[in-house]
Amino acid sequence: MYASRLTHGPVELAFTDRHGGVSGAPFDSLNLGWSGGDDPQAMAENHRLLMDDFAPGEGIERLAELGQVHGSEVVAVGPDGPRHDVHGHLHGIGDALVTTERGVTLSVRAADCVPVLFADVDAGVIGACHCGRPGVVAGIVPATLAAMRDLGATTITAWVGPHVCGRCYEVPQQLQDDVAAVEPATRATTSWGTPSLDVGAGVRTQLERDGVTVVDLSACTRESSELFSYRREGKRSGRQAGVIRRRE
Repeated sequence: MYASRLTHGPVELAFTDRHGGVSGAPFDSLNLGWSGGDDPQAMAENHRLLMDDFAPGEGIERLAELGQVHGSEVVAVGPDGPRHDVHGHLHGIGDALVTTERGVTLSVRAADCVPVLFADVDAGVIGACHCGRPGVVAGIVPATLAAMRDLGATTITAWVGPHVCGRCYEVPQQLQDDVAAVEPATRATTSWGTPSLDVGAGVRTQLERDGVTVVDLSACTRESSELFSYRREGKRSGRQAGVIRRRE
């Protein structure tokens, strides 16, 4: 169920893999997406299984997710907790969540984009963001950090989860130039010698530039059969997630 899971003081966090769920092929098995053609009942059961294991006793109603749009919008989860829509837990539109609430699990989904989890234990602030190529350009990582600081965070640690690596993310030369003009650290070359983007390097550079302690828990999604990858599997790829909570 987990590519990695750890505890940081009163904070628990994890990045999922593709195992331990109920979805059939080609989404087998722990698909945590909400679109793409998988059985909606299977996706709902996968979320229930995740919450039963990651936050036992809290239930799916304490899971906060977003309709992700590759932008820079950050949504704060307040004392009322997640506000539910037709899926039962989506909290709005955006690409990052922040909160000071205990007992709320923040979740972001990815299949090649970079999931990032954040915590300032002393200030009691946590966050999660989904950052792909457009997110690097839009500045979702700095926006998440700013939103956490608005809630009182000062000393932030960030955990970077699985994503496609620069060796595997081929892009046209013009697209590479456009993104690298915003964040030069993203410029890379594929293992076969063509222009590529290293979104993870861009994310880590933005974090370090902002004074954040970075813990790299990444693996390449395209190279690992243990993980979902849009670049490898196309539109019928499932989604893994990064999840984080402050214990009650």
